[in-house]
Amino acid sequence: MYDSLLETFIAVADCGSLTKASERLYISATAVMKQINALESRLDLKLIDRKHSGIRLTKAGNIIYRDAKFIIDYSNKSVAEAKKAESDYNATFCVGTSLLNPAKPFMDIWYRVNKDFPNYKLHLVPFEDNHKGILSEIEKLGEKFDFLIGVCDSKAWLSRCSFLPLGRYKKMAAVSRDHRLANKKIIDVEDLYGETLMMVKRGDSGVNDFLRNDLESRHPQIRIEDTPQFYDLSVFNRCAETGNVLLSLECWSEVHPSLVSIPVNWEYSIPYGILYSPKAPMDVLEFIEKAKDSLK
Repeated sequence: MYDSLLETFIAVADCGSLTKASERLYISATAVMKQINALESRLDLKLIDRKHSGIRLTKAGNIIYRDAKFIIDYSNKSVAEAKKAESDYNATFCVGTSLLNPAKPFMDIWYRVNKDFPNYKLHLVPFEDNHKGILSEIEKLGEKFDFLIGVCDSKAWLSRCSFLPLGRYKKMAAVSRDHRLANKKIIDVEDLYGETLMMVKRGDSGVNDFLRNDLESRHPQIRIEDTPQFYDLSVFNRCAETGNVLLSLECWSEVHPSLVSIPVNWEYSIPYGILYSPKAPMDVLEFIEKAKDSLK
């Protein structure tokens, strides 16, 4: 932060002689002289007059001496403050949150294990549920976020992160509030005959692919419309606008005010949990281990 030659100059000024300054600094008087010469050359200023009785500061030397201690003190304080800021940053877990991937399940875990992380704070980082950009958000684990909470059996997601399952959410059917099924407490698969069911296209989710195979082979009366592999709000808007049925999850029942979510008489569900970087630092891995223990 500052030129270390200033410390030699201050020692010479305080001691009044090169010899005494060398004793304070534990270097030779010749080395002290070389450092003073180097500082004068660097500043293009004459800082001391050498006398037989010792040294005397020039006018320029007095000004540099006056400010040098302030410069050193200010630099040390700046470095200390920067280190504290770095320490504070390192003692923060950043948790991503969005409409479809809210941080609440993480918070439930956090309040169970935070006693083991007394100096840590949480910082919630919002992100967009954009089906075109969600993979880039997953790839920012370890940079933008330490953790995300996600509903996940996506091959594309799991290839980019590590995953700690916390539980499972049931697959449900979402319909507009004026849909013929909207007032049902639970529906059977046969209630969907004649309807268009919106669900993610084949190939990324094992659970969805298994469900699709079952519907196509045993219930061909249900039309299937592909959505992008990852839902965003536009998918829910299309469901509300078209009157189609959307394959949804129990955790998304409040996502769209024009839709209601209805349980379906089947056993399909999907895991949700904590996503974190495959190259996570030690404190993140320690949190994951504590989270695992809390689930036992």
